[in-house]
Amino acid sequence: MLGLKTRKESSYWTFLRILKYVRPYLKQLALSVFFTILFSIFSGVSIYLAIPLLETLFSQDYISALSKLGSSSGFLSDLKNTFFSFLFKYVFSGTHSEALIKICLVIIIAFFLKNISGYLQAYFMAYVEQGLVKDIRNEVYRHLHTLSLGYFTSERTGSLISRITNDVNIINTGISATFLNLIREPLLIVVFLMIAISINWRLTLISLLVLPFALYFISKLGLRLHKESRISQERMADITSVLQETISGVKVVKAFGMEEFENKKFQAQTWRYFKSLLKITRIRNLASPITEFLSVVAGVVIIWYGGMQVLELETMRASEFLTFLIAIFQIMPPVKELTSVNNRIQESTSAAKRVFEILDIEPDIKEAPNAIELKEFKDEIVFENVWFSYNGSRNGDFILKGINLKVKKGEILAIVGPSGAGKSTLVDLIPRFYDPTEGRILIDGIDLRMIKIKSLRDKIGIVTQETILFNDTIRNNIAYGLEDCPIERIIEAARAANAHDFIMQLPDGYDTVIGERGMKLSGGQRQRISIARALLKNPPILILDEATSNLDAESEILVQEAIERLMQNRTVFVIAHRLSTIRNADRIIVVDNGRIVQEGKHEELIHQDGLYKKLYEMQFNI
Repeated sequence: MLGLKTRKESSYWTFLRILKYVRPYLKQLALSVFFTILFSIFSGVSIYLAIPLLETLFSQDYISALSKLGSSSGFLSDLKNTFFSFLFKYVFSGTHSEALIKICLVIIIAFFLKNISGYLQAYFMAYVEQGLVKDIRNEVYRHLHTLSLGYFTSERTGSLISRITNDVNIINTGISATFLNLIREPLLIVVFLMIAISINWRLTLISLLVLPFALYFISKLGLRLHKESRISQERMADITSVLQETISGVKVVKAFGMEEFENKKFQAQTWRYFKSLLKITRIRNLASPITEFLSVVAGVVIIWYGGMQVLELETMRASEFLTFLIAIFQIMPPVKELTSVNNRIQESTSAAKRVFEILDIEPDIKEAPNAIELKEFKDEIVFENVWFSYNGSRNGDFILKGINLKVKKGEILAIVGPSGAGKSTLVDLIPRFYDPTEGRILIDGIDLRMIKIKSLRDKIGIVTQETILFNDTIRNNIAYGLEDCPIERIIEAARAANAHDFIMQLPDGYDTVIGERGMKLSGGQRQRISIARALLKNPPILILDEATSNLDAESEILVQEAIERLMQNRTVFVIAHRLSTIRNADRIIVVDNGRIVQEGKHEELIHQDGLYKKLYEMQFNI
């Protein structure tokens, strides 16, 4: 019981949190509610017009019959009397034929206004729903950009995509249920109930006996649906993850002949999702038939009881009884819709929890309230007793251990060491992709945590082994992050990166779209585009992380020439496995097991009996 109570409260607060996103659309929501009220009124009027229509068609003395319709007393009866008095005075004067024509015209007008109101209500509600979904999706996407790299290494890409796309769409069903069904359907029920009560309150009470039973079943089904909806959304995230991984690694899949294996893996995930959806469908669709069956039972009782009053007791007119039946059976569709509202809200809150889980993650990298702008890099970068652990715990496994390092402006620092030694982690601390667990990093004597993040990263250019390009033109990839950059500057950067010649050989030159992750280009071409991008940014601090790895000899020469141009007059951090590429570095540090174990120039380190000499000899088979 305790767990059930907690879950209800959690869903309630989650739902309230969704509703906060409605604030920018209160005007459209108010218009939607206004037209919903008009829709309900005209729906009632169109039903009530059945009484005079039937009396006009089937009563010999229709004027006398109509005058008797307004003979009862009471609040609702007074409304009915006023309504029929208006009709009697302005519509039903004249012959049978004249009255019939007027009634038909009134019915056409009532249904026209009803449908116009329904259309406008639906339009403004869609504006609210889709605007809300857009805002949530934008907020999640914006929040993702504030999270550290550590979050993305621990979270599946497919799961994130599923939450932003599929789960946000499911939230929309709850919004629709709340502001469309929870407003329109109760209003329609109230209007039709007023009609029914004004005709015969006893029959109306009998018809309401079904409601408590229906609500009991609906609440039970809603709780089960909430649980199953979350499972279903996780299954969809699994499908998206497998799909994303397979498409990204399609070359490896084909190279190893693993198509059938991947097919079976994907089919297993779709089968799990299929079973989950069937379970949800089974639970969701139980509410409607249960409610309808109970309503039909009540309807049969009403027909028997009301029929006896018409045929034997003569306490109701046939036209009133038929209109009463129409009104009661008009209540059934909105009641059936309301039975699904709870289920849809449960699905929506379940999806919202997965979305809000992302929004509730506090960024590890935060900008200090009094952070200052770094206008230029003047002097040096200093590591003071820096320790770092990815889990952020001081008792965890440290990747970096007591790093003390000073790099002067304009110095080229090479960082070497075995795989897993902490080289990439060390340079990732400079642009604040992560913060030190202990110690601090200073730039010109200022702690990086006291500098505005954007102004810091504006001073840093990065070229990595894994070149990140976008499915856009070469021009836009080189000018990434720069608005309205002249083509002349882009070409100049491309020439310096040894990229201009191959770009001009492409079908559309600088306007060639290079495909996802630049897959239409070779590895060397992608790397030179990346170098051109860094050159165009013209940063004073440069980080090169294995920038020449996995290239053929010709590409490596071209890339190395471009890198040498890029390194001129900059402070450079170079990570390289190929020791031949860093011989001319001003200083080399050797990192092993998170510590700096050697430091010096190439010629000095090669003559020392240490790790650098060992790595050098292994690489050149000495």
